[in-house]
Amino acid sequence: MVRAELVQTGEKTGAAAAILPVKRFEAAKQRLRDALGAGSRSALAGAMFADVLSALDRSKSVEAIFVVSAEPEVKDLMAARQAVLIPDLAEKGQSRAALSGLARAAALGYPRAVMVPGDCPLLDPTEIDDLIAKVTSAQVDVAIVPDRHEHGTNALVVDPSGPFEPQFGPDSLRRHTEQARRRGLRSSVERVRSLALDVDSPEDLSELSAALDESRGRAPRTEGVLRQIQRSRRLPPVAA
Repeated sequence: MVRAELVQTGEKTGAAAAILPVKRFEAAKQRLRDALGAGSRSALAGAMFADVLSALDRSKSVEAIFVVSAEPEVKDLMAARQAVLIPDLAEKGQSRAALSGLARAAALGYPRAVMVPGDCPLLDPTEIDDLIAKVTSAQVDVAIVPDRHEHGTNALVVDPSGPFEPQFGPDSLRRHTEQARRRGLRSSVERVRSLALDVDSPEDLSELSAALDESRGRAPRTEGVLRQIQRSRRLPPVAA
């Protein structure tokens, strides 16, 4: 659970801040246009965000959650969570939004920040705790969590006051590792099972449906939306 007093006072602890950049739901998941209508894409984006936020809220290592977004609905989805909304005034993409969150975490004195996307609904809070503990113990400056294709980046753990800048997008795993090397930072590539699958394509959507069959209750909001979508789309069934 996020401790609101830490967010207000900036007390420095050994724990981490989480940064969750979120696109407007209506603009999200454009690569799913051939599989899903606009309403379904928006509902799916909102559900995945809610499940990621819930997982972060249950992490024992995450003391503060900063949601960076211009999406009006996130306020309602955040209502039951002690998370802080940072308006995404620029709306220049995930990397720029993440920088806003890093600045807030640095100003409050957090020694670690973990950046995660809003489309990894299978996120396991225990794996986030293990990742933060491993990075802290190893005294790594930058930890890079790749996607299942080993091309993109689905999470970063950094010192928010350090020089490293997120560069999310295609081929970001290579760009992140090269940036760390160029800046002389100690880095590691950490594979986290529950962060391997992000949802961008119809293939990812099928993989998510199959994963939910095996992990009942892991992402309840996402599972519920996928059940609704199944009534009008040919997707693999999600377990009841």
